[in-house]
Amino acid sequence: IPGRGHSSPVVEDNLVWMTTAYETPASEEDMKKRLQSNTGSQPLTLLATVSLRAVRIDPKTGKVLLNVEVFKKDKPQWVHKMNSYASCTPWLEDGKLYCHFGAMGNACLDAKTGKVLWRNDDKKLWVMHENGPGSSPILSGDHMIFHLDGSDKQSIVALRKDNGKIAWQTKRSGKMNSNPQLQKAYSTPILVKINGKDCVASPAADWIYGYDPASGKELWKVPYGLLGFSNVARPVVGHGMIYVPTCFMKGEVLAIRYQGVPKPKVAWRLSRGGPKMPSPLLVGNELYLVNDAGIAMCLDAKTGEMHWRERINAQFSASPTYADGKIYLCDRKGATTVLKPGKSYKVLAHNQLDGGEHKASLTPYGKSFLVRTEEAIYRIGRK
Repeated sequence: IPGRGHSSPVVEDNLVWMTTAYETPASEEDMKKRLQSNTGSQPLTLLATVSLRAVRIDPKTGKVLLNVEVFKKDKPQWVHKMNSYASCTPWLEDGKLYCHFGAMGNACLDAKTGKVLWRNDDKKLWVMHENGPGSSPILSGDHMIFHLDGSDKQSIVALRKDNGKIAWQTKRSGKMNSNPQLQKAYSTPILVKINGKDCVASPAADWIYGYDPASGKELWKVPYGLLGFSNVARPVVGHGMIYVPTCFMKGEVLAIRYQGVPKPKVAWRLSRGGPKMPSPLLVGNELYLVNDAGIAMCLDAKTGEMHWRERINAQFSASPTYADGKIYLCDRKGATTVLKPGKSYKVLAHNQLDGGEHKASLTPYGKSFLVRTEEAIYRIGRK
């Protein structure tokens, strides 16, 4: 796949799309000048220009069918070396591809022809990500919803699906850390029904919020109780609870009960070893986690009781996947550990894939997986 990106492929019928970025590095002089405004201390990538693109492939052959430039930006803000300019996974629905590139812009494409139907890079949607964009969008009703949690401003936004105009933008409430570097976040929202009504569960720095997806009205918020920021992992929902990792600094996992209580509250917490980037996985009554350092865990989803905790000798960014009765854990170096779900730890297989670092999560396609690495995309399945 030309360019570079960490977004996962998305599939609808035989349409397969992903985003990527063509990068033109900044000069050393320009880099020194622009990085003077960086208040953090992270290893960064800085560009002179970036071409943000959407790529359609043939799922049978892997051939690139369409390669569409969605935006071209001069002197874009830097991204972390672990990140890319195309890390937000797009959303494919009813023949339309909805792309989010963080503060750099949003767009909707006709998924068959690649025609750009609308673009929105409104200045009202600009924030300083510090480490680059990471949150993926979701769709709800007539809206495309996403997070803009920078070091300078924090909000959740809905654009109209038909024309890309801002439907609502809600500023984050509640006290945050005084250090702007600890106010940013990169997690993805998730829809949950509470008392029969749709609610957007939205993790940000220090708080998880609930919003009305139609109006953007804040319905509730729950503090983590301990510093949480740079959130990457997406929450999962089940058993009347939202399972949300607090991510960086001291990573915890909170089970937020919303069913059968007057307002959402913490039911239990995993106080150590929570993932920073990989999202949790809920299978039946068990919650599965793998953290960035390769510690895999299985907990009782209702009580938080630990069933097992094992070390996999690897580092992880991609989220675990459940398919065909198995759990797939893909590490950064392209190895996949396959587990049997259950209250005891059982490895079914261990496979190594060449092709550069692996940071995108697996995408099921029929009875196969689409696997994106830094260098290529593969389709893995039985012939």
